[in-house]
Amino acid sequence: MKAKIVTLPGDGIGPDVVAEGVRVLRVVAEKSNHHFEFEEHLIGGCAIDATGNPLSDETLAACRASDAVLLGAVGGPKWDVGDVRPEQGLLKLRKGLGLFANLRPVKPHPALVHASPLRPEKLAGVDVMVVRELTGGLYFGKPQGRTNENGHARAVDTMEYSDTEISRIVDLACRLAMARQKRVTSVDKANVLASSKLWREVATQTAHAHPQIKLDHVLVDTCAMRLVSAPSSFDVIVTENMFGDILTDEAAVLVGSMGLLPSASLGTGTLGVYEPIHGSAPDIAGKGIANPIGTILSTAMLLRHSLNLPREADAVEQAVDRVLTDGCRTADIAQKGERVLSTREMSDQIIAQIVR
Repeated sequence: MKAKIVTLPGDGIGPDVVAEGVRVLRVVAEKSNHHFEFEEHLIGGCAIDATGNPLSDETLAACRASDAVLLGAVGGPKWDVGDVRPEQGLLKLRKGLGLFANLRPVKPHPALVHASPLRPEKLAGVDVMVVRELTGGLYFGKPQGRTNENGHARAVDTMEYSDTEISRIVDLACRLAMARQKRVTSVDKANVLASSKLWREVATQTAHAHPQIKLDHVLVDTCAMRLVSAPSSFDVIVTENMFGDILTDEAAVLVGSMGLLPSASLGTGTLGVYEPIHGSAPDIAGKGIANPIGTILSTAMLLRHSLNLPREADAVEQAVDRVLTDGCRTADIAQKGERVLSTREMSDQIIAQIVR
């Protein structure tokens, strides 16, 4: 097949890991006789420096015209002040592409249980898919902003959701659960928030269309506790934007490093944005020590969800599994005395497994 992939390396270690993701995709294309065309654009802080805009209209148009987008990371202390922020580029990208769902799989690797702060027995059987609503809630609600009144600063954010926004994300979670354990946990704060009360009502109604799915409701604070006390009790978690933002980072701790986890942001079509869940880590940018696995596993999700190449996606995931089983480690997951691989060396090992 032929596919156009836009790369948005972004800031910090983003260029380091995206380069490895592209290497993997090129090898997959060559091995399976596909043709992938890559087109690089700016996003985040580097885009602000170059154009004054964290995501230009031209870049957004290029993303819309592509089959998939591979994203690195945005942000850093350099851009922490001022009204124009790198993260605004991410919000514009999600909104502009209609990407309402973020999928984050969390499954600890048996060879890396030492890297998790949880005891090994707590990690047994953990295989969670977190489905986060991506274009509603506090990050997009209006009014939003800061004012000065009578010498005092005042800020307001608005959490709002419509029944349509809730039903489509819960429906997606139910459909994903059908291929798993058929259990969906909807997370809200219905004992306090009006938006969460609506969320719970609509989630219940939506689940009725999926009679094989067992739906339960959990308050967000309870969910946060269960993620560390009984993570294996979850199958698919679905929740609103801010709750999902927080809970997915908490869930990432289970596997031992944020450098290991991929994500996919999807809409109604096949176009998606794929990125590791970690941040830009500017302190290690360009040093060749970042873990590329989160990005490489994101390319597997890209192959599966946007390009409909499940066999190739499986090959990438199996290659990652094998190198971890064989003891390949970057600095973030290595134990004392273990050989530490560079970003490029880890990718080389994964690519070698794919070629085999």
